[in-house]
Amino acid sequence: MISRDLLEPVNTVFIDSNVPMYLIGAPHPHKETVRRMLESAIARGDRMVTDAQVFQEILHRYYAIRRPDAIQAAFDALHGVVDEVFAVELADVEQAKGLMLTVTGLSARDAVHAAVMRRRGVTRLMSLDAGFDRVAGIERIS
Repeated sequence: MISRDLLEPVNTVFIDSNVPMYLIGAPHPHKETVRRMLESAIARGDRMVTDAQVFQEILHRYYAIRRPDAIQAAFDALHGVVDEVFAVELADVEQAKGLMLTVTGLSARDAVHAAVMRRRGVTRLMSLDAGFDRVAGIERIS
């Protein structure tokens, strides 16, 4: 693995919840995919960010599938790659509402992430969730 400390950031990439979850999860075809995506982003010197909602999604998912033992590993994986965690603000939720009313098939959680990305000027997203492909101005890395 390449040390992040030696590189200058060239792009900012938002990390979605499925990235750390596949990374720490059981064997799955996407596990290697996300590992390669993260290694490529580090090699490029990308600045990686997320929002607090991504951590909430991890909590929700692992609690729902009765795997609370996996929460810490997923949090550690995410904290280990992101440079900053953005807060979710009321303005983001208002913008997410607008996105949900205009973008067919976009989940509430994804709409919130898209709104946070817009507010913070982030256009690139690392996710295996194709729902983001419907949002104008977001380039999904997959």
